[in-house]
Amino acid sequence: MTSLGRDRLLGYGIGSVGTGVFSAVPGLLLLYYLTDVLGVPAALAGLVLVAPKIWDVLLNPLVGAASDREAVRTGRRTRLLAIGSTALPVTFALMFAVPEGVSGAVWAGAAFLLAATAFACFQVPYVALPAEMSAERAERTRIMSWRVVCLTVGILVAGGLAPAVVDLAGGGRAGYAVMGVTVGAVMAAALAGATLATRWVPSRPGPRQLGPVAAFRLARGNVPFFVLLAAFVTQALAVAVMLAGAPYVASYRLGDYGLTSVMFVCLVGPSMLAVPGWARLARVHGPVRCYLVASAGFCAVAVALIPAVAAGGTAVTLALTALAGVCYAALQLLPLSLLPDTVHADTARTGHAQAGAFTGLWTAGETAGLALGPGLFALVLTASGFVSAPVDAPVAQPAGALSGLLLGFTALPALLMLISLPFVIRYGRLTTKKETV
Repeated sequence: MTSLGRDRLLGYGIGSVGTGVFSAVPGLLLLYYLTDVLGVPAALAGLVLVAPKIWDVLLNPLVGAASDREAVRTGRRTRLLAIGSTALPVTFALMFAVPEGVSGAVWAGAAFLLAATAFACFQVPYVALPAEMSAERAERTRIMSWRVVCLTVGILVAGGLAPAVVDLAGGGRAGYAVMGVTVGAVMAAALAGATLATRWVPSRPGPRQLGPVAAFRLARGNVPFFVLLAAFVTQALAVAVMLAGAPYVASYRLGDYGLTSVMFVCLVGPSMLAVPGWARLARVHGPVRCYLVASAGFCAVAVALIPAVAAGGTAVTLALTALAGVCYAALQLLPLSLLPDTVHADTARTGHAQAGAFTGLWTAGETAGLALGPGLFALVLTASGFVSAPVDAPVAQPAGALSGLLLGFTALPALLMLISLPFVIRYGRLTTKKETV
């Protein structure tokens, strides 16, 4: 087995700094920005977040098939990566440079739609690359370990740097506009770096170009892939709901919006240390078993957060959030390490290593989970009577709204994580059966 050098591992992984920022910032800050800075009703704000992502869900599989066709023609996936890395930082900045009121929500939604399109152009071929960088499972786990660490850096930039820049720039619309440009510049550097650093990766999807319909017709017979995808999407939805609720819990339950950054760092920061540990455990005990343990652990921690947040215990809440972060590291590393296995296993069945088609479906599912999370939390806010108001005219929230945002942050993610467990178990059974045949 040929081991990839650190320069190539870092060259690939650094792209996740940019993708992590874009995946996290809209879910963490955009909903709060619309309801508590622009004063947009929660239902409309939720629609602004969900609608562009619905488009993204439809677009990603098409981008995946296009990426495979491009790879057949050129042997590379660089062109789409370059398009996405150029357009995404600009459209991201435009999301937060908006006029006031409802017109601002329309502007943000349109910019978000363009940003989602650019993100698909980069993310889909980017996720396809590990299956083509190495045919060895252990080596792909190394690739994913570097990627998840870089993804953690990106998410920390989103959750730590972005709110801090807003505060330093004076808050309000102007503060968010400065944040959009600053964070967009960080994204641009990371995405461009990965695009240039992965030009060496050879892509050989199959002997001929397949249209989207033909590609998906072949892909649908890969049952382990779709079971793994169901687990991953459900868990992405759970995490997205929790992230969307963090600013509200910090502001209305813990009494300090500034704790949003601290909570976010506690959730994703442990990944920097936990990823190598989970990688070693996966080698010893198997990735599926570790994946199941981490999923159940995240569920248990989310339940434990209910009394901690209800009591307003900041220290306990942050400690439990950090424990959830240890589990979150595995939820990022292990399914992404298993994804190339499903692609390689399908090659013998179809004669096509459709990395683009499968990752198009994968990223579509991930996008759906990340998009529906804030929208689902917005529904909880609406149902519980949350009152939206501009930041310069705050209002006291009714008791029902305070209870709703608490349960939306804790009980709802726990329930979604519980729903994902049967899919993880079934995936393990399907792959074990195949390995023993």
